[in-house]
Amino acid sequence: MSRVARKTAVPLSDLIREYIQASKLTAGLNTQRIFAAWDAASGAGRYTVRRFFRDGKLYITVDSSVVRSQLSFQRDVLLEKINALLAQDELFTCDDPRSGCVKELILK
Repeated sequence: MSRVARKTAVPLSDLIREYIQASKLTAGLNTQRIFAAWDAASGAGRYTVRRFFRDGKLYITVDSSVVRSQLSFQRDVLLEKINALLAQDELFTCDDPRSGCVKELILK
């Protein structure tokens, strides 16, 4: 009878992270996590019509001018909240060149 050599145990979270990187899903998942962080940080998810993220810039289109003006006053605080939420997320990678951390928030 031959014995199968035991391999070192790897945490499931590491395997998931490796699979996401090998499948080149990082940019898409990061973008979805950024949009979810926007909804959580701003509370304006129901007023948000369009979301777009590229090169560290988060473009948000809001259907209410009142909400847009309120959010524009809180732009710096919202950026901090969004990046704090993303930093807590274990699967979010800030070093991805296509979808890293949010550097600028543009409201339309």
